[in-house]
Amino acid sequence: MMIATAVYLDATNAKPRNLTITGTDYPTDTWTNVPQSILSQYGRKLHIEPDHPLSITRKLVESRFPGFRNHNNLPGVVTVDQNFDSLGFTSDHPGRSRTDTYYINKDTLLRTHTTAHEVDVFRQNSSDGWTLSADVYRRDAVDRSHYPIFHQMEGALTWDRSAFDSREACTEAIRASFERLPNHDLVVEDPNPPFHAERNPLQEKYHSADEAEIVAAHLKRSLEDMVVAIFTAADQALTASGQSSESEKDPLKVRWVEAFFPHTSPSWEMEVWWRGDWLEVLGCGVIDQPLLIRANQPDRIGWAFGIGLERIAMLLFGIPDIRLFWSKDPRFLKQFSDAGPMRRFQPFSKHPPAPRDVAFWLPETLEGPVVAGTPASTSSAPNSAGGQQTSPLHINTTEPEPAFHENDLMEIVRTIAGDSVEDVRLIDSFTHPKSKRRSLCYRIEYRSLERTLTTEEVNGMHERVCGEMVGRFGVEIR
Repeated sequence: MMIATAVYLDATNAKPRNLTITGTDYPTDTWTNVPQSILSQYGRKLHIEPDHPLSITRKLVESRFPGFRNHNNLPGVVTVDQNFDSLGFTSDHPGRSRTDTYYINKDTLLRTHTTAHEVDVFRQNSSDGWTLSADVYRRDAVDRSHYPIFHQMEGALTWDRSAFDSREACTEAIRASFERLPNHDLVVEDPNPPFHAERNPLQEKYHSADEAEIVAAHLKRSLEDMVVAIFTAADQALTASGQSSESEKDPLKVRWVEAFFPHTSPSWEMEVWWRGDWLEVLGCGVIDQPLLIRANQPDRIGWAFGIGLERIAMLLFGIPDIRLFWSKDPRFLKQFSDAGPMRRFQPFSKHPPAPRDVAFWLPETLEGPVVAGTPASTSSAPNSAGGQQTSPLHINTTEPEPAFHENDLMEIVRTIAGDSVEDVRLIDSFTHPKSKRRSLCYRIEYRSLERTLTTEEVNGMHERVCGEMVGRFGVEIR
């Protein structure tokens, strides 16, 4: 079934007149930047595909929140209001940029985070507790841990203060609920106070100190229980695969780190000590009360968390490359099952990389300072909703939209090479001492997960990448 199609004005026009996505026509305009390579993957919904590792991971998380309502089929096309305005994003927030976000038109886009649905879900008021899982879309780096479509999961639990005789009675009800949560024997490092006026503020206008403290305690105990389930399953899979023994297993530890997220305060990141390393797992906090007010739920108070499904699934199953989640190769898919114990990924092939460099002079109109990004560096740290943060290269930042952005190169490479590209990274930045012309050099690693690419195939793709860079940005290939 065709999920998304583009209707063009004529055979040579580079921009379609409209986009048809799941039967709905959307007119395009100057904001439209979503390519066919992304639209062709729309609607795959790997997080609910039976026996898929992302679906198995989602179900494992859901199992630790009995009684929650699970939202797993919300549409990926949302309005700018849903994705940004309703969440209080400022008009100049970098997330709104066309260099970061896939726009269908100026009013409509492919969601960049599951939080785009939070206000709507809270407004429904169908359950005190809920989880929400979905695919999200961002123009991003090209490497083994980044993909322009990935999957986030978030959860929330709230209490209606108006249902009690007093706010103190609601606080005691939350405390009683906390006492009923499962106990664990985790080593927990939580050296900071429940809130701090400067680092991690209490929402004093809306919450008492007692309310915020018990909500935070409930949140942390609930998520500690969740990570026990996740990493116990991961340990069992490792041992069953023969890749580790029980004697090699370190005691599981959790560390709570103060953080800032736009929709919670106080906020924390959870880090887990597992197999000799601290892993950043999720972001969470006490829900921003103005968000609940915008959802017509002013009397509710509660907590929320966000987690990246790919990040957890790669740990659980030992999957080394994010592109594998999108593979239709039965040698990959048949390794996993919803039934029975969790099994680690077994590599079925390893094909050689084919690196190619592209070095180019920027034309004078594109030259400018590098304000973010360094040679051969990207970040894979999770943000509050579990997605990936990157270190993009911005050129000519005096313009509202940069004339050249590193994500533009990433998009060109992905559009041409698809999943036959493993990594793109900046390896050199040079300014000529006399002419002051600016040169950049990127290394592109071509590698298929399923077969060895021929030299002719790689050269052909690379020539097209170079040609597209010249045609779109007027660069001079060195």
